[in-house]
Amino acid sequence: MSNPTPISHPLIRSGEPTLAVHDWGGTGAPTLLCHPTGFHGLVWAPVAAILVEAGRRVFSLDFRGHGDSEETPGGIYHWEGFADDVLAVAHHLKIAGDPSLLAVGHSKGAAAILLAEEHEPGAFARIFCYEPIVFEGSELGLDSVAFSDSTRAIDPLDNPMSRGAMRRRRIWDSRDQAFDAYASKPPLSSLHPDALRAYVDHGLRDVPGGGVELKCHPDHEASVYAMGVMNGLWPLLPGIKAPTVIACGESSDTITPAYAAAIVRRMPNAELLTMPGLGHFGPMEDPGALAAAILRFAGRPAAD
Repeated sequence: MSNPTPISHPLIRSGEPTLAVHDWGGTGAPTLLCHPTGFHGLVWAPVAAILVEAGRRVFSLDFRGHGDSEETPGGIYHWEGFADDVLAVAHHLKIAGDPSLLAVGHSKGAAAILLAEEHEPGAFARIFCYEPIVFEGSELGLDSVAFSDSTRAIDPLDNPMSRGAMRRRRIWDSRDQAFDAYASKPPLSSLHPDALRAYVDHGLRDVPGGGVELKCHPDHEASVYAMGVMNGLWPLLPGIKAPTVIACGESSDTITPAYAAAIVRRMPNAELLTMPGLGHFGPMEDPGALAAAILRFAGRPAAD
């Protein structure tokens, strides 16, 4: 199936990065899709197409420093900012607080939704999180005060994900060259071709003189990973009351089923969904399975 083309527009904010907002169409209950670190809101194309066909009104966004949204001055990406992005877009679209609104997030995008709902209870009627990035402080050797301080700046070199991001190739001869390279080896070789194509087509920009470059600068991606361990979400989980699915891939080594279950136990209205055969990139590995799980959750009675 070919990827749909949304209508995109900028959300200009005073004193904050301008955000790219994508409207996938549809006429039903609203759904807001939030992407992981290093990606962008258009990578949801295969999932969005299924949700629109099923009768949902679908939106997504590019977080600050990703896709066509502006970068954060100084290149430091505190995760409170991503929560602010989610809330800003929801209010801009006039869907915050809608009793039929479903917020869907993957990895950092899922964590941003949870942070946003804790900051503004009732913003999202239901939440579907695929492997939200949540760290229990003691696992990282952090004391409780430091762990809850999401404003600290962290050295990216202290984080293996950050080190990997800083080594990422930024310049390619063409999008097709990048697509072929990504498709040939992990981790992106596990992505569905439509999701990978959306990532490449919209995640790289043309550069003067020829070639393309990643829109999400590797140094900024490294900052996101570095600050992620300090996002302060773990102690906030008990205060998030919205009905929530915490989904994970059966074979994931990022948020394992056992760790996802620990997240669920801390939340008053959450349930675990383990998805067979999927890893951390599940929403992009099997968009059909992810969309079906979202629709099952969205279609349940509110009291369920």
